[in-house]
Amino acid sequence: MKTKVFITGGAGYVGSLLVPYLLEKNYKVTVYDIMHFTDAFLPKNNKDLKIIKGDIRDEKSLKTSSKDHDYFINLACISNDTSFAIDEKLSTSINLDSFKPMVKIAKNNGIKRFIYASSSSVYGVSEKKNVTEDHPLVPLTLYNKYKGMCEPMLFEETNNNFEGVVFRPATVCGYAPRLRLDLSVNILTNFAVNKKFIKVFGGEQLRPNLHIKDYCTAVELLMNAESKKIKNEIFNVGYQNLSIMEIANLVKKVVQKEFREKGEIEIMKESSNDKRSYHINSEKIKNVLNFTPKNTIESAIKDLCEAFKKNLIKDSFDNDIYFNVNRLKNIKAK
Repeated sequence: MKTKVFITGGAGYVGSLLVPYLLEKNYKVTVYDIMHFTDAFLPKNNKDLKIIKGDIRDEKSLKTSSKDHDYFINLACISNDTSFAIDEKLSTSINLDSFKPMVKIAKNNGIKRFIYASSSSVYGVSEKKNVTEDHPLVPLTLYNKYKGMCEPMLFEETNNNFEGVVFRPATVCGYAPRLRLDLSVNILTNFAVNKKFIKVFGGEQLRPNLHIKDYCTAVELLMNAESKKIKNEIFNVGYQNLSIMEIANLVKKVVQKEFREKGEIEIMKESSNDKRSYHINSEKIKNVLNFTPKNTIESAIKDLCEAFKKNLIKDSFDNDIYFNVNRLKNIKAK
């Protein structure tokens, strides 16, 4: 019998790479997603994939759909801080209000392990050089606040038959079929390749990063880790902690090498109100689960360059499919 995995939000940026990754590893996967970004990026012809258009706020549908699964991976959310500016009520209903009922549904359905994708942005601003999992949560926005508030809700429901684990991924980067071009490394690469310049807002803010391939590996690791190592635990998952300006310089270097015909890529610096700045420490997941990311920011930039060369990324500034805020506004998400 193949292991069955239920993934909410599985048609999003991470899901569009995680789903084929798990299918290749011989899991049966159910994607449960509201499909704001369509299901066009999923491998629909795979017999081990089931796709359900559903809303996590619809408890009846969620209960029926998630029965008879071994693992529950929650990726569904209104993702990133600026999305909350569109409709705070919408974001609250999805990112906070629906969470506890979802956990209870998974528990009552006999699912053995619930894996919650939180965010390293829960730390807000920190002067500490190494922010570990026990660092106080000082959220700057409702997005980070709600992510942090949901973590203990999961642990309130866990017992010997229902395990919960939380991971706090760094800012994700790299190519995936349903690409996001509103994340730092991806934004800068898009500008460098297609505009021949990079705008850096601020530049001194520190950002932890995580290649999307390593995100997928980490999720599978949390699925299969021994219970005693992950039960009611929280893990930071990040790799290179760099300033926005350092990321810009990496992008400049890689893009100039990959597209020599474009010549010099200019870096333009502007002021910014975005004060989020933090370095995360990911030693815990290394020490407990022997996990170390293998993919660098440079390789994420190179992967994006390859995708641009193959014409896999069309209308990279105008197509709203790449931009969460624009998309949610245009489809009038409710």
